Amino acid sequence: MGILVLFLVLQDADLASKLRELDPRILPEPEPRMTGRDAGTRIREANRRETEAWGRIQSRADWERFRDARIQALRDSLGSDEPVPKDLKVQVTKTLEGPGHRIENLVFESRPGLLVTANLYVPEPARASMPGILVIHSHHNPKTQGELQDMGVTWARQGCLVLVMDQLGHGERRQHPFADASSYPAPYRVTRQDYFHRYMTSLELYLAGESLVGWMAWDLMRGVDLLLARPGIDKARIILLGSVAGGGDPAGVTAAIDSRIAAAVPFNFGGPQPETTFPLPADAESSFNYAGGGSWESTRNLRLSARDGFLPWVIVGSVAPRGLVYGHEFAWDMDHDPVWSRFEKIYSFYGAADHLAWTKGRGSVKGQPPEASHCNNIGPVQRKGIYEAFHRWFDLPEPGNDLQEHRSAADLACLPPGMKLHLIHEILRDRQGKFSREAWLKILGGVDPSSDPKVSSLEPVHVGGVAVERLKLEVDPGVVVPALVLVPPHAGDARLPVVVAFAQAGKHEFLKKRAEEISTLLRGGAIVCLPDLRGTGETRSGSSRGRSSEATDISATEFMLGRTMVGLRVRDLRSVLRVLRIRGDVDGKRIALWGDSFAEPNPPDRRFAVPLELDDSPRLAEPMGGLVSLLGALYEEEVRAVHVRGGLASYRSILESPFVYVPHDAIVPGALLAGDLDGVVRALAPRAIRQEAQVDGLNRRVGREEVAGPGWLLEALRGG
Repeated sequence: MGILVLFLVLQDADLASKLRELDPRILPEPEPRMTGRDAGTRIREANRRETEAWGRIQSRADWERFRDARIQALRDSLGSDEPVPKDLKVQVTKTLEGPGHRIENLVFESRPGLLVTANLYVPEPARASMPGILVIHSHHNPKTQGELQDMGVTWARQGCLVLVMDQLGHGERRQHPFADASSYPAPYRVTRQDYFHRYMTSLELYLAGESLVGWMAWDLMRGVDLLLARPGIDKARIILLGSVAGGGDPAGVTAAIDSRIAAAVPFNFGGPQPETTFPLPADAESSFNYAGGGSWESTRNLRLSARDGFLPWVIVGSVAPRGLVYGHEFAWDMDHDPVWSRFEKIYSFYGAADHLAWTKGRGSVKGQPPEASHCNNIGPVQRKGIYEAFHRWFDLPEPGNDLQEHRSAADLACLPPGMKLHLIHEILRDRQGKFSREAWLKILGGVDPSSDPKVSSLEPVHVGGVAVERLKLEVDPGVVVPALVLVPPHAGDARLPVVVAFAQAGKHEFLKKRAEEISTLLRGGAIVCLPDLRGTGETRSGSSRGRSSEATDISATEFMLGRTMVGLRVRDLRSVLRVLRIRGDVDGKRIALWGDSFAEPNPPDRRFAVPLELDDSPRLAEPMGGLVSLLGALYEEEVRAVHVRGGLASYRSILESPFVYVPHDAIVPGALLAGDLDGVVRALAPRAIRQEAQVDGLNRRVGREEVAGPGWLLEALRGG
């Protein structure tokens, strides 16, 4: 009977059609929130762990032990520790005269090849002892915005040196070509492009083992160097202000790692955010989300922060006993804010309660002026508390009317004609480390399979003589991997080779798009397993995969937790292999991995310089299948063959352009330093590997395009 069934399978020309029509669903309902729930659970565990550790702090010595370990972890997370430049190569490209002040338009080099553009507001005449103030602009506007000019002129007239720099990616340091409405033929929001392109810049920096907030903090510390080199500067009065949206993050980080900062004013960082619902609950001490959650805004959701405990409140609290103004753009619930009470306790350890201050606005982010005190950087309402604190701490008089006559952006421009601004991808392009299996293991965030995945199954069905098993593997509490196992007819005691095939789109699309190849494998006597690794297929987090998608939020949260979605999917794959190996019909020494992609590539002549947020953006690559198959084989030595279709040619290819058309969850921080994918491929030799229809960081076809049939996999799996 078995021989007859095998004959029927071999002769069934409609097997591929039947596979396409097969219902691959295993879960009662799709699980689009599964990966998000798991990440959220782990964030809550991190909050609970750190709150318990905080509860044990009873003295200054306790606090400093707690603080020092976490701030060192913060330092380690920011990027490479390179030498501080001895010469910033400062150039004054223009000087603007004004009443009681002048403005020097500067260009300096914060690291080799990286130029910083800045306006330095200088008292006129100079004072014998001048405080130095660095004002970090928000993600809304670069250094030329009116509120920044107000602060620069006001404090310069009071005798301070005030430095306002373009942050990396903003203003004259933008990483994209969209300077005005004429830069692209379709309408787009010009003023949001600097902000949006932080996303792509952060992905490029991650690959080189760096971080956007780390590079911003480095620039700011070089700004401190610049101020300290000025005649008459008071080294004991260096002050750092971080504006309301995206400026408070680098301000807090810089103040935490640079003891030269005498006082810091980080807005909207450390505690409740403008989006937080007020009033806070009575149990906020235990229920507040101190760690926050991941999103594409990488300067706030710091990689490894939840794993290593350098949560935003710890970063800001580490400023103690130096001056701290806890800033909020809108109304603030002081009485219930658990972060504020922690700051009060920290400052009490030093007997320095007078060094802790606050400032706030009114209304909420959803309100409209004048009821809600929206500002672009730091508005007059928000400055009031700052002026009061600086009067006490630094003997700076509180100004009356601090609104100034504003200069044009052209007046404040710093780059002279012909000076080349090197973009981040150009600076990072040559970074390449030596391949290391151990380094890959570390940056993936752990890939060990579940020690005892719980397996349940549905009643198998038969399609053209092929047994179709539906399995559900619980690899973590609440995290399931649904998998189809297609078993061709075979003798009862036979142990068959197995091909494990997967793609971002999931097993449903695999059956639709690759039914012919799957039927060939089955006819050749191989078992085919189609798992939906977490976040794919039945467990995918929605259909969007771009910057603002839920998939990006989850991937960024995993970065905070010290994990990566690539690493977690390798772990899921290895858990599937563990289950397959204990089956009586599987030959555990004859395993092949097939990672595929069904994403359409972009044509080579596609315009890739497209403003972010437009509907006509280039298509994203989906290289997950190739990444996981290669890295899975790296840690599964009994995998005999790897077939990659539509995979990423190299992480290095992402640095060929300032534009990145690869999803966030395909990024592995530090991949270039660990030896890139070509190093992984070389490490798999002499095993059989075929890569075809590969794509680069712009999702363009590169290298070999001809597609081989699955016969080569069968050939590789033959033998004992």
